[in-house]
Amino acid sequence: MRERRFGRLGWTVGEVGYGMWGIAGGEGGWTGADDATGDAALDEAVGLGCDYFDTAWIYGRGESERMLGRLVRRHPGRRLRIATKPPPKDLAWPSTRDSKLADVYPPDHLWEYLHRSLEGLGTPSVDLFQFHVWEDSWAHDPTWQDTVVEMRERGLIKGVGISVNRWEPWNVLETLRTGLIDAVQVIYNVFDQAPEDELFPACRELDVAVVARVPFDEGTLTGTLTHDTRWPEGDWRNTYFVPENLGPSVDRAERLKRILPEGMTLPELALRFILHNPDVSTVIPGMRKPAHVHANIAVSDAEPLSEALVAELRTHRWDRRPTEWSQ
Repeated sequence: MRERRFGRLGWTVGEVGYGMWGIAGGEGGWTGADDATGDAALDEAVGLGCDYFDTAWIYGRGESERMLGRLVRRHPGRRLRIATKPPPKDLAWPSTRDSKLADVYPPDHLWEYLHRSLEGLGTPSVDLFQFHVWEDSWAHDPTWQDTVVEMRERGLIKGVGISVNRWEPWNVLETLRTGLIDAVQVIYNVFDQAPEDELFPACRELDVAVVARVPFDEGTLTGTLTHDTRWPEGDWRNTYFVPENLGPSVDRAERLKRILPEGMTLPELALRFILHNPDVSTVIPGMRKPAHVHANIAVSDAEPLSEALVAELRTHRWDRRPTEWSQ
C-alpha cells in the first residue's frame, strides 16, 4: 500500500485506513455485524498493509475499541495507529450553535472517556484523541485546551484531532489556529467537495493531517442502493436515508454510473477520487468483511485518475446543509 505523511505528527500511514463504526454493530449503529467476520476483516487489513484504525467509544458502546485492542495484541510486531473519540456528554450528534462546551466536553468527562478507551483498548496510550463533535466558537476556551495539553504531557495521547460535523467543514478553522490540533476528520467524497474550499488550504498551511471519512456517502457511492432500499429495524441508515435523502442520493449515484470507466466499480471510483487529492493523509472506509478489505485496499495500487475524469467528477459536487435527519 502507498503511504502518506500524517501532518505535523510526522507519522507515515497507509493511505487507506480503516473506519470501525459499522464493524461493532450495537444500538444506534449498523445491523448485520458479527465479531468473527469483523476480526477476520481486521486481520486481513493488517496483512495488506493497513495501519491506521479509527474508532470511538460510541461504536458499540466500547465494543469497537475492544475489537481494536484485540487486533493490536494479535499483531505485536506491527505499528498500528489508534485513533478514537470520546462521546459528547449530552450524547447529541452533531453539536449546534447553541451547544455549550461545559455541557458537551467538560474536563472530567474527557478524562473519564480517555480512561474508558484505554481500558477497552488495553493500551497505555492512544495515538489520536479526537473530539467527536465540535463548535469553532469553543476554540479559545482554556478548559479543553488545558485538558488535552495535560493528556499529552502525561503521555496518554500522542495527538489531538477533531471530527468535523457533517457538512460543516468551516466549523473548525479558528480552532486549527490555536496550534493544538494535529488532525481533522472530515466528510469528503465525490459529492461532498466543500472541504477543498477553505479547510484543506488551512490544513496545508498549518501542516494538519486530513482524515477523509464517509467516502461512500454512507452507502450511496457503493451503487447498491435503490429507491426501495430499507434496513432492519434499529439500523441507523433508516434515520439517515429518509425519503427526501434516499431518492436524490440514488439518482445522483445513477448519474455517476454513466461515466464509470470500463472495468471500474463505483466504490473504486469514489476512493480514487479522494486519493487523487494530496491534501488527504488517509481515507477510512468502513470494511465489515474481508472482501471489502481486499477491494478497498487494492485501490491504493491503482494509477491516478485522469485529470479529465477528475474534472468531470467535480461537476457532481453536491453542497448540502445539515437538517434534522443528517446527524
